[in-house]
Amino acid sequence: MPDKPTIHAVEVGATGRTVVFLHGLFGQGKNFTQAAKSLVPEFRSMLIDLPDHGQSAWTDGIDYADMADRVAGFLRDEVAPDGSIDLVGHSMGGKVAMVLALRHPDLVRRLVVVDISPSASEDSGEFQHLLDSLAELDLATLNRRGEADERLADQIEDPRVRGFLLQNLRSGPDGFMWQANLAVLRRDLAAIGDFPQLDGTFDGAVLWMAGDRSSYITDQDEPAMRRLFPRTTLVTVKGAGHWVHSEQPEAFASALRVFLSAD
Repeated sequence: MPDKPTIHAVEVGATGRTVVFLHGLFGQGKNFTQAAKSLVPEFRSMLIDLPDHGQSAWTDGIDYADMADRVAGFLRDEVAPDGSIDLVGHSMGGKVAMVLALRHPDLVRRLVVVDISPSASEDSGEFQHLLDSLAELDLATLNRRGEADERLADQIEDPRVRGFLLQNLRSGPDGFMWQANLAVLRRDLAAIGDFPQLDGTFDGAVLWMAGDRSSYITDQDEPAMRRLFPRTTLVTVKGAGHWVHSEQPEAFASALRVFLSAD
């Protein structure tokens, strides 16, 4: 996909400490708009499109160290050249955030990891089904956006999930196209579900948020989390599945504000 910046970001708010949000697989930075607005005016937020997503540049393959370094480079150059930021990451974005904090600890003051752990994810089957369903959609024969939703209804029954995925569908002079790098994301899903072996620790404060209806964080994940991030506080959000910030937005925003505002 030509003419895309290495990293695209949208700013919400203009005062206070800087909070950077990193989305999950097939998401976009704008998915955190509501949470970012809830932090104004005490915090200024940067909503990042990760590589191969949204308006950021495509790559040849998924690598968490490379993604983390690309985001860190952008933050140093454009966002926080003389200081640190607070970093929030959900799912795949949470893995990027953890790797970034471990590789660039001077850049991160506080870290929030949402419903993911520093280990291989066991629930990739759902995402495999979703990506396969999108890949089977014949874009060349689409006449309108609503038609894509209709065709996916049998494979993806939840209209909210279809809407989330179809935010990546764009129309242009040559017809419809995927804004995200669907081919690479689908091919490298195993890499997305994995987590790299890293040494060292991040010694800043960490908020580890889990949805009580999600299976992405287990008791077996806690030793690895606390080895890499010794100052971790685990909070479970009631009534939330994997998409904590969209399923329980008020509880998510409240926990975020309390943690980021603490001395």
